[in-house]
Amino acid sequence: MTPATGATADLKELKDLARTMRVDIIRMIEAAGSGHPGGSLSVIDLLTVLYWRFLRHDPKKPDWEERDRLILSKGHACPALYAVMARRGYFPVEALKTLRKLDSPLQGHPDRLRLPGIEFSTGSLGQGLSVGLGMALAAKLDKKDWRTYVILGDGELQEGQCWEAFMAAPKFGLDNLVAIVDHNGGQIDGPVKEVMDLEPLADKLRAFNWEVQVVDGHDLAAIEKAYLGARLAKGRPHAIVAKTVKGEGVSFMENNIAWHGSAPKKEDADRAVQEILNGK
Repeated sequence: MTPATGATADLKELKDLARTMRVDIIRMIEAAGSGHPGGSLSVIDLLTVLYWRFLRHDPKKPDWEERDRLILSKGHACPALYAVMARRGYFPVEALKTLRKLDSPLQGHPDRLRLPGIEFSTGSLGQGLSVGLGMALAAKLDKKDWRTYVILGDGELQEGQCWEAFMAAPKFGLDNLVAIVDHNGGQIDGPVKEVMDLEPLADKLRAFNWEVQVVDGHDLAAIEKAYLGARLAKGRPHAIVAKTVKGEGVSFMENNIAWHGSAPKKEDADRAVQEILNGK
């Protein structure tokens, strides 16, 4: 692994980093006047542990051939990804305030043609796992040891294309593919269980011949253990179903569908930042 993995960061440091990046998320969406705070706040812990402890990458060489690949299939949560990339050194932190601005590389959904370090332009939900499957298969064919991680939303799993990919990955023995489900229970139209219930999700994935772990998606130690288990998987792909809270860290945003795609005004943003910094 390259030193860029930052594997020396301990869990307390990662928790502090995640808190800092929650503030980044709130401030950049406030400045943009649009964006998706709920799902960005729910996924940030998963991204933090991945980028600092497990992902093989080099911010100075984003096209490094031996890098691991990360696809944020739930592309609307890109404020979380941008915060992580800025704090890892892909671009200056000051650039976060340009989110969704004209000519900014930080578009409202990730754009691989504008921002080095983005593997696939996402936003049309349901496509990321299929692309990740192709990347993982390419690594197998080329006898490369890099891994592919795909982060999906739970509402996104209502797309049929996801299940075609879930079916195909075990057929090809893609033990270098990890699907991470940000299972926060909410989507733009309401609670996932009311729009189109996924349960029993873990059992369904196991029935598709995936290795599956179910974890608390805000427990950094549990996330770390899950990623380690995924790395050790042999013979078939690995799925991590991370139980998260939409809007986690901000009391008035938590489990509130209204904050799926609404930007906070200054008063709400200030209140949110204060809660994050105070640990609620």
